[in-house]
Amino acid sequence: MSYVKQYFDEAVTILRQLNQSAIERTADLLVELRERSGRLFFLGVGGGAGHASHAVCDFRKIAQIEAYAPSDNVSELTARVNDDGWETCYANWLRGCRMNEADMVFVFSVGGGDARENISANLVRALEYAQEVRATICGVVGRDGGYTAQVADACVLIPVVNPSSITPHTESFQAMIWHLLVSHPKLKAAEMKWESVQSPAKV
Repeated sequence: MSYVKQYFDEAVTILRQLNQSAIERTADLLVELRERSGRLFFLGVGGGAGHASHAVCDFRKIAQIEAYAPSDNVSELTARVNDDGWETCYANWLRGCRMNEADMVFVFSVGGGDARENISANLVRALEYAQEVRATICGVVGRDGGYTAQVADACVLIPVVNPSSITPHTESFQAMIWHLLVSHPKLKAAEMKWESVQSPAKV
């Protein structure tokens, strides 16, 4: 079997195993967030930070939810890492935003954070702060979901079908799920460009 076929077969298996109820629950919480004019804070590290930036664009433009990501401002982020430390950089950024119970934290992470193993400690500290202020917590994570899955109000766990491909599959499906969410009829508030452009009539 070629690697391409193996990878696609694994992706199909993951797609079939995804918890659709968890995705619908996430959509419902996002609707409630918009209705109360809460803010949406995307948190991620590495590939998750890239996802966070893209998701901010989509949720602001398509779902019309006020959204932000601390990793989008490299000057502030690196200043906080330099002056306060990596573990607290996201939590202190959220404090600076005066995050409160009307808001939501949304995590993109492969492992979800693990305080005991000191993995993605900045996500763990940010989630602890979100709990402290009683903000809503959602996430799309892989493996066992880590701390995110433990504390989230809704969490989509990407099933592990091949231990050697956890990261690429998790990050691939994170993108699929947030695009599903912004295009969900419950959330889509603005038409996307290419869906709004009619194909020219064929002569």
